[in-house]
Amino acid sequence: MPGDTIIEIGLLAYPGAQRAALLGLTDLFVLAQRLADAHALPNQPRLRISQWQLGADGTPWRSEDSEPQADSRPAVLIVPPSLEEPISAAAAAPYRGWLCDWHRAGVTLASVCAGAFLLGETGLLDGRTITTHWLYAEPFLARFPAVTVDVDQLMIDADDLITAGGVMAWTDLGLRLVDRYLGAAMMLETAQLLLIDPPGRQQRYYSTFAPRLAHSDPAVLAVQHWLEESGAREAGLAELAQRAGLEPRTFLRRFQKATGMTTTEYCQRLRVGRARELLQASRLPLERVAWEVGYSDPGAFRKVFTRIVGLSPGDYRRRFNGAR
Repeated sequence: MPGDTIIEIGLLAYPGAQRAALLGLTDLFVLAQRLADAHALPNQPRLRISQWQLGADGTPWRSEDSEPQADSRPAVLIVPPSLEEPISAAAAAPYRGWLCDWHRAGVTLASVCAGAFLLGETGLLDGRTITTHWLYAEPFLARFPAVTVDVDQLMIDADDLITAGGVMAWTDLGLRLVDRYLGAAMMLETAQLLLIDPPGRQQRYYSTFAPRLAHSDPAVLAVQHWLEESGAREAGLAELAQRAGLEPRTFLRRFQKATGMTTTEYCQRLRVGRARELLQASRLPLERVAWEVGYSDPGAFRKVFTRIVGLSPGDYRRRFNGAR
C-alpha cells in the first residue's frame, strides 16, 4: 500500500501568472498521482498539489489544495510563466521575504520562463547559472547582472533552485518533479499518457538568433546590417573592418564589445539561422542547404550547425520540417 509520506508541490498564483500553466501543472501532478495509486507500490509517497497566494496582510495562504486535511509545507514551490511583461521589482517586493524564508527552510524554488524574474528579485539566483525564455536573456541580465543565463538549456536543476526556459517548459518541469518524487517509471508513464516528451530537450532547438542591436556603436551596427542583408556569405575580417572604417584589431575589439561575440561566431549564427529556415520549409538536399548559406564543405556546415543548435541538420529537418 502507498506510504503515509506527503510531498506537497505548491504553485504560486502571483499577479499575471499564466492560468494554463497553473491548471496544467495541477492536472499533470493529479494524473501522475492517479497512476501511482493504480500501482499501489509500498511506501509510495502521495503528492499534495496546492496553489498559493499572498493575503492582504502579506501572509501566504493556500487558495486551492488537493489534500486539505494534510499538515505539510511545500517541498517545492513553482513560479509559473506569465504572458504579460515580467513582474516589476515593486510588484515582486511582497514575495521576497517569504520566498527567501522558505528557501532557507529547505523548500526548492522553481520558475518557468518569465517566472525567473520573480526569483531574481529574491537575490537567491546571484552567482548561479539559470535559464529563462531566450527572448528574456538580455532584459534579465540587465536587471540581474550577478546571474549567469544559459538560454541554450530548457531546464537547469540545481536541486534547491530549478529554472525552466520556454512558456510551455512547465511540462518538462512537471515531469522532472514527478521523476524526483514518484520515480522514473511514473514519470515515463505520465509522459506517455499525455503524449509529451520526457525531459531532455534543449531550448536551443527552438530559439532563433536575435543579434544585439541596441548598442551605441554605429560602425559595428552598419556591419551588422550588411551581414544580415548579405547572409554573411562573404565575411572576411579585412572587408568587415573596411566597411566599418576601422583598423582590423580595433574593429574586432569593438565588435565583440557591442555584440557579445566574435565576428566568426556571429556569422556562423546568421548562417545557421538561414539554414534552419531552409531545413524547415524546403526539401533541398543538405549539401545544397550548406552551399546556400555559404559553406562549400558540408561536413564543416554539419559540425557548426550541430554545435549551435544541438541537433544535426538531418535530425533538425526530421523534427521541424513542414514541407514533408
